[in-house]
Amino acid sequence: MLRYTVRRLGQLLIVTVVLSVLLFGWLRALPGGPVSALLGERATEESRARLVQQLGLDQPLYVQYWKFVQRAITGDFGVSTGVQPGTPAMEVFLQRMPATLELSVLALLLAVAVGIPLGYFAARRQGGWLDNLSITWSLIGVAVPVFFLAFLLKYVFAIEFGVLPASGRQAAGIDATHATGFFVLDGLLTTEWDAAWNALVHLLLPAVALSTIPFAVIFRLTRASVLDVVEEDYVRTARSKGLGAMVVRGRHILRNAMLPVVTTIGLQTGALLSGAVLTEQVFNIPGIGQALSLGFQRQDYAVLQVVILATAMVYVLVNLLVDLAYAAIDPRLRTR
Repeated sequence: MLRYTVRRLGQLLIVTVVLSVLLFGWLRALPGGPVSALLGERATEESRARLVQQLGLDQPLYVQYWKFVQRAITGDFGVSTGVQPGTPAMEVFLQRMPATLELSVLALLLAVAVGIPLGYFAARRQGGWLDNLSITWSLIGVAVPVFFLAFLLKYVFAIEFGVLPASGRQAAGIDATHATGFFVLDGLLTTEWDAAWNALVHLLLPAVALSTIPFAVIFRLTRASVLDVVEEDYVRTARSKGLGAMVVRGRHILRNAMLPVVTTIGLQTGALLSGAVLTEQVFNIPGIGQALSLGFQRQDYAVLQVVILATAMVYVLVNLLVDLAYAAIDPRLRTR
């Protein structure tokens, strides 16, 4: 297992280097560039030339890239010029990251908690009403765009019936301590139960909207995987030996059926982070998705750099954990 982990960490390092090169080249190829973002379109040629020299943009690309890597390692991505003017870009990211992680984790938990059991029971009752209804619901979840579903949920439950909040992370009148930035966790740690409940209620609508696509993917893959595993010889052998139904289902069917599902759950992290851009805009959640949208609108290159690179790193790290979990479930992978 140690050798497998070291090999995966080496691959992670290579992926990180490639991502940094792509990000470095892409941001410098965008129209206007950082000089226009800092000085505006009406800046004089003298001021532009002076800023180009100050930023080192007149140096060879490999020198610029090396300085970019050095600053990135220390967390220095520059100062925000559009999202939160005057604030270090890394600070902008750290302030907004808890909101997105809180939303994404709840959305993933909903997708897993509903998708896996529903996929399993739908496979056991193939062709029944539960199977047909679940398949129809999963198709709707994939077909309906996240932003449309978010607007629909907001209109029905927040505006029309008023049973859930329409936007934000917490009610304005809640006096809560925010030590970690994760509002639900902060409320639980400080035993401020009203604050924790209020933050969780604010997360419900955006989390449901964000969870629809991961739910559909996890459900359909779980169903298909269970149907495949049930027909395997080792399942029939286990039943012929007189093993109990719970043992056969848990040890032989579910454990083997979960192998592709675990991988898919890790891959859905990227879908959640990308879907958060639209969801946070609809529900006015100050997360990194909203920061990314504002960064593009206002040409805030410093914030774009840290948000894109950090988000990619989170995605890569999650997939590393998924690989390790996959190896723990299936020991055969450790020798490959």
